[in-house]
Amino acid sequence: MASCILKTEKLIKSFSNGGRQQHVIKNLDLEIMKGDFTVIMGASGSGKSTLLYALSGMDKPSMGNVLFDGKEIQEYSNDELAVFRRGNCGFVFQSIYLLENQTILDNVLTGALVVQKNSPELVRKAKELLKRVGIMEDAWNKYPNQLSGGEAQRVGIVRALINDPVILFADEPTGQLNSSASKDVLDIFTDIHLKGQSIVMVTHDLKTALRGTRVIFLRDGGIVGEYRMEPYGSEDLKERRDGLQKFLDEMGW
Repeated sequence: MASCILKTEKLIKSFSNGGRQQHVIKNLDLEIMKGDFTVIMGASGSGKSTLLYALSGMDKPSMGNVLFDGKEIQEYSNDELAVFRRGNCGFVFQSIYLLENQTILDNVLTGALVVQKNSPELVRKAKELLKRVGIMEDAWNKYPNQLSGGEAQRVGIVRALINDPVILFADEPTGQLNSSASKDVLDIFTDIHLKGQSIVMVTHDLKTALRGTRVIFLRDGGIVGEYRMEPYGSEDLKERRDGLQKFLDEMGW
């Protein structure tokens, strides 16, 4: 059986709003199992990104626990959280944040060199990952402003994968891409998931959510529903879409 690699216990995240505390996440319990592709959905303001940031150690909860492999990461200092994220988490965002003054290959290697020693093996790994997502050798010495949005996001995925993260976190990874580039990026997510990568992804898009194996729906900072699917490609796409659409309709999406 799959093991639990990440869980929350009575998670609360609050912000001060006009002198009052506003609870964005409310007493939330969640388990992420190894190999899951978990999709977080919900209306705007439901707490999706806030939950993602708490799960990944990018933000500390106000109360409750976040346990990664049994360790309470909310107790870590900021420096310890930075080390934790570099060693265990990969991040893919809607905005890609590539370094404009570095080549594509150097953008990938910069994140890796913080964790790993510079070596021919690391460079080889970066090149193999770039090839795997369709970024070939003639693009490695280009700069981000010479890439399309889809190409840049594929580089962002390689940067997220270079340190072999335990979990890949993605926040609206196709939000700024056209339909063709979105499909290319989602195909990569499907491929790495089928090879065993655990993924937690926030999205508002049905086509993107179809790539997951588990969809949790948030409302007012709490989980109000969950829907499970087989790995993408293992069942009829129309049935998959209809099943997820029915669940989302029931959730008031």
